[in-house]
Order: sequence, then C-alpha cells, then structure tokens
Amino acid sequence: MKRVTGIGGIFFKAQDPQALGAWYRQHLGIAVEDWGGAAFRWASPDNPTGTGTTVWSPFKADTAYFAPSTASFMINYRVDDLHALLAQLRLEGCQVDDKVEASEFGKFGWVFDPEGNKIELWEPPAGQ
Repeated sequence: MKRVTGIGGIFFKAQDPQALGAWYRQHLGIAVEDWGGAAFRWASPDNPTGTGTTVWSPFKADTAYFAPSTASFMINYRVDDLHALLAQLRLEGCQVDDKVEASEFGKFGWVFDPEGNKIELWEPPAGQ
C-alpha cells in the first residue's frame, strides 16, 4: 500500500493572515487568492495532467483547527486510500484521530507524530 504520495498543503498560524498573505504576494510573488491562500498546481509521473495541487495557507493565530496540537503549523499529506492508511497506522500504535471528514474536496483524517504535531491526511477526489 502506498502511504504518502505528496504534500497537499502547508498551513501555519499568523497574527494577521491577510497582511502576511499580502507580504508573500508582493515580495515572493505567491498568487494569494481571495480565500487567503494559494494553490500550486503540479504534475508527476502518477499525475501527468497536473491536476494535483499543494495549498499554502496562513490561518489565524487562535485557530482551533490544529488542536489539540500546540504547533504553529500543520502539514497536509496526499494519500491514495485514507481509510486503509488510518487502519494501518492504528495497528502500528500511532495516535489517530477517530474523526474522518468527507466533502467535495475529498476525505480528511488526522494522525499525531511522537511530538504531538497534528498531521492531516487527505485523499483527493477521483481525478485530482
């Protein structure tokens, strides 16, 4: 079974996400969109059409989305089969969040590394 197939997103806390996004837009040329982040499109041997994306997004400093982790960042990793990977991680003794979310954006699950960092696992919708 494949585990991680790429980075789906990089999320980090910011005191002023809008101002920080504007700085990244101006000085580094990141195309920050109205929703506050940017989507980098890419291609790979498994995805020659380049339909995948990596999202870059600052979150408000007081976001609860990373909880219970106290880290100022969270990385989202792309996976092929979220439910199979979560089951395997549980068998391996990893701390896995019981919650799994599904939406038009795909399936999302979470695991914690040994230092308590929350890691988001994302199975994109078919074709993405």
